[in-house]
Amino acid sequence: MKELGLISNLTINRFTDYGAYLALSDGGEVLLPKGYLKDEKEGDSVEVFVYTDSEDRPVAVTQKPLIFLDEFAVLEAKEVTKFGAFMDWGLPKDLFVPNSEMAKPMIAGQKYLVRLCVDFRSNRLIGVTKYREFMYPAPKDYEPGSEAKGMIFEKTELGYKVLLEDRYEGLLYSNEVFQPLEIGSIRKLWVKKRREDGKLDLQLLPAGRVKYDEGSEKILAVLEGTGFLPLHDKSDPAAIQASLGMSKKHFKQCIGQLFRARLITIGEDGVYLNRED
Repeated sequence: MKELGLISNLTINRFTDYGAYLALSDGGEVLLPKGYLKDEKEGDSVEVFVYTDSEDRPVAVTQKPLIFLDEFAVLEAKEVTKFGAFMDWGLPKDLFVPNSEMAKPMIAGQKYLVRLCVDFRSNRLIGVTKYREFMYPAPKDYEPGSEAKGMIFEKTELGYKVLLEDRYEGLLYSNEVFQPLEIGSIRKLWVKKRREDGKLDLQLLPAGRVKYDEGSEKILAVLEGTGFLPLHDKSDPAAIQASLGMSKKHFKQCIGQLFRARLITIGEDGVYLNRED
């Protein structure tokens, strides 16, 4: 069934007490439960997602999941059992990740990089966290200084792991990150280095930019992510220390340096990044 795990526009063949049966490309049918029906008639086309229900039967829903077949997404583990983990992917039936497809033991409430696959033994959709099996060496056009877009998917002692183009792996080193990064967020990044194994060393700021002292760099890194920092020269010293790990005197010196370089605007409510148009 080529519609499994994907969004498709399917035609209503007939209605029953349970809902409407939609025509599949292979000549079969799939049930769209009546709770998803509005005022459709036979012959109408409906945009649906096809997956398998709790009894592994194909079923159509009008909801869109957080992940599609052969794609990655960061999903939260709702429950972990001795057989595997159940992930929240935005549908009534949770996505199952079998123990055999886990890269490491999972913990309920934490987020993981998951790929949606078909288990060809049961013909049902499953999640896979053994992501390295689907990674490729990044092409050589990922040169130092080039811009990239990636999804933050895991934090380690070394840094933040990043997925690029659903197939390449990169890393942001912890000692170069001065702001919290949300797992699952999409960020604009710059290539620092392409390693011999094809993995990428990444950074949050453009390569070749004028370097400032460590405190100023930390403030710029935060502003690159948020565009605004709710601190100013009249802020409580404790708030500055808690947010940036620096004294109020050092903070004032740093924002003065950045202001003179025309990189920021200092307002009454905080500091704004001057973005290029």
